[in-house]
Amino acid sequence: MNRNVILLSGCQALLTTGNVLLVAVVALIGQKLTSSAALTTFPVATQFIGLMLATIPASLIMRKIGRKNGFYLGNSVGISGALLCILALNQGQFYLFSAGTFLLGIGIGFGTLYRFAAVEVSSEAERSKAISFVMAGGVIAAILGPQLAVHSQNMLGEAEFAGAFVGLLGLYTLALIMLFFTHIPHEKADQTALAQRPLSQILRQPDFIVAAVVGMVSYLVMNLLMVATPLAMARCGYSFAQSAHVIEWHVLGMFVPSFFTGSLISRFGLRRIMTLGVVFMLACIGINLTGVSEWHFWTALVCLGIGWNFMFISATQLVTSTYQPAEKAKTQAANEFIVFSMVTLSALSSGWMESALGWQTMNWTMLPLVLWAAAVIFLVGRKPSPVSAVAGG
Repeated sequence: MNRNVILLSGCQALLTTGNVLLVAVVALIGQKLTSSAALTTFPVATQFIGLMLATIPASLIMRKIGRKNGFYLGNSVGISGALLCILALNQGQFYLFSAGTFLLGIGIGFGTLYRFAAVEVSSEAERSKAISFVMAGGVIAAILGPQLAVHSQNMLGEAEFAGAFVGLLGLYTLALIMLFFTHIPHEKADQTALAQRPLSQILRQPDFIVAAVVGMVSYLVMNLLMVATPLAMARCGYSFAQSAHVIEWHVLGMFVPSFFTGSLISRFGLRRIMTLGVVFMLACIGINLTGVSEWHFWTALVCLGIGWNFMFISATQLVTSTYQPAEKAKTQAANEFIVFSMVTLSALSSGWMESALGWQTMNWTMLPLVLWAAAVIFLVGRKPSPVSAVAGG
């Protein structure tokens, strides 16, 4: 694997460590700063609103100024968000804290494109492995994120969890340093000026439909259950350290398979690995429906992580086969917006669903979504694409 992919993997690892840290603490902070159960996950939702709103501009900005400068910009916005969150926690301000997570979401929105950057610095034969390798950086996050959350809980005295956002500052600053040593070629202006198909034509391709639906469902279901799990465990009487431990294993499930997902895709094909991901998602739901012991939470979230990995990495690679080089920015932007707009809705509703519907009913509602993704893989995925597109990196 070339040096640039390794450095991008490191940047992805730092970003994901911050994301895991946020998963572990943001919903609990929301619970402490507001008395409304419906607003508990509002700071999580504002984070994903920022992410969703950044998806389209991030791709278009990077087309103008280059991937590397775009990642510099995203990390800088993330640093601003972390500083605002520290200020909000010191003052006990719920909506100011939500504004800080909104800025963090914008920074994360730029960071979601690390996996596409890895494709661009790799040969065509190495693309699936490059995506997997970058995503594998999350293994570090699985261990470091929850531990950072637990040990920073009371770092700054009375402002509980403020220390976690000091840790975020360090993570984003280190990513800036790693980016300095990364070389990501900036596409030439004449390449983006080539004839392009209308976006509507690109989006109607069966391969794009499969990629968008599988990516969206995998992230939506994973995010709903992941964000709600610390709340459900707290309601069942488990400690913060116990829920952080479960999240740690969940993130390991998300990223450890990345070391071999690319090879599995090369050997068995995208759709078979997507289908295997669906099976793991269904296993997660089944386990959650059978009990609420710590073992149930732990096993279910490991299965959830593995299912997300197989579905999301396969969907990412499939997206790169639906556009020509000149169509790259707008196609990636459309895909990211579709995926993360639904994730935003899931973040906004997860706290309410866990509180109002209950943990098991919430899991039942996930079943039709996963089955829908399976149906799309089998029915739409078998249709030939109307336009043959060269993989655009």
